[in-house]
Amino acid sequence: MDSTTLTPQTGAAGQPAKGQQSPGLIDCDIHPALRTPADLDRFLSVRWREHRKTFGDHVRRATKAWIYHRMDNHGMRLDAMPPGGGPAASDLDFMRQQHLDAYGVTLGVLQPLSSAAYVRSREYSAALCRAMNEWQVEDWTRHEKRLKASIVVNPEFPEDAVREIDHWADHPDFVQITVPPRTSDPLGRQSYWPIFEAAERHDMAIGLHVGGVNGHPSGGAGWPSYYLEEHQTNAHTAQAIVTSMVIEGVFERFRHLRVVMIEGGFGWVPPLSWRLDKHWQRLRAEVPHVKRPPSEYVREHFWFSTQPMEESTNPQDIAELFDWIGWDRLVFASDYPHWDFDDPNYVFRTKVSPEQKRMVLRDNARAAFRLP
Repeated sequence: MDSTTLTPQTGAAGQPAKGQQSPGLIDCDIHPALRTPADLDRFLSVRWREHRKTFGDHVRRATKAWIYHRMDNHGMRLDAMPPGGGPAASDLDFMRQQHLDAYGVTLGVLQPLSSAAYVRSREYSAALCRAMNEWQVEDWTRHEKRLKASIVVNPEFPEDAVREIDHWADHPDFVQITVPPRTSDPLGRQSYWPIFEAAERHDMAIGLHVGGVNGHPSGGAGWPSYYLEEHQTNAHTAQAIVTSMVIEGVFERFRHLRVVMIEGGFGWVPPLSWRLDKHWQRLRAEVPHVKRPPSEYVREHFWFSTQPMEESTNPQDIAELFDWIGWDRLVFASDYPHWDFDDPNYVFRTKVSPEQKRMVLRDNARAAFRLP
């Protein structure tokens, strides 16, 4: 099969040149924003509207992530601010113009970054999760059929999370369940299994987008000094999740569960898999419920987003990395409208076949999210 190279070609204002968009492009990481917290008021009862105004959100625990300069604007591109005012990605018309239309996005998966997923008050958290899910439908997917929503849940209250999943799972606008990866305990623990059971029962993927707050330092050695360190720990979190879910036996119990790792990188997948396989060979008596080499579970149950992509100075290294992980396990993510946004025309720095290009930019997401 002939190969093709994606080369960066842009038009005015940094937009892709005409004809450079990828047909059928599916973007697995678009962040919609509230214009103000009051946008949720119409989906909250009087009790919870007053609670928000009086007491605030009371997220699970404090985080130091926001002390870094890059997060002063919540990590958003300045050019993504709507002309009519408001935060980046809070205006659907401007999102259409700057992103959906400009890059030929056929379908985009919304990834709300909501405090609802880590609020300490159980009742208030349930109310906020419901409000966030209603907001996605009423303000976004109802008006733009290219957008699909994610069911926001708080994993620390599994019964409420299952109730929210059951409520929305049959709604055609929802394609995944979004769970913050920095949970109070390692995500493979059985306390979280009701969420996995609901996901499998409804044949929905679990989306794990980096972020969240759990009270623990983001790095294993403590709180980082610099944003560069903080940003790097997203990959550490992703590795911890994969390890926990595999070693705790999640995929022996839920053999059809699909997990999409978003914005955690993937360059670490081969060495982590090799290390786990080696230790499993020697310590498998401790975990008899892990019946196969860990790398097999990783290969069968996880998808990984292209953003952010670890890149070698030798483009061929990336192709070999794709070969090991599997070209069918990588999905395109732009991370719009964050500062480290990825243009789909820059995804590949080496020659790829048209089939491989279609897989990464479209077909793999169809498989992961069971899209038509």
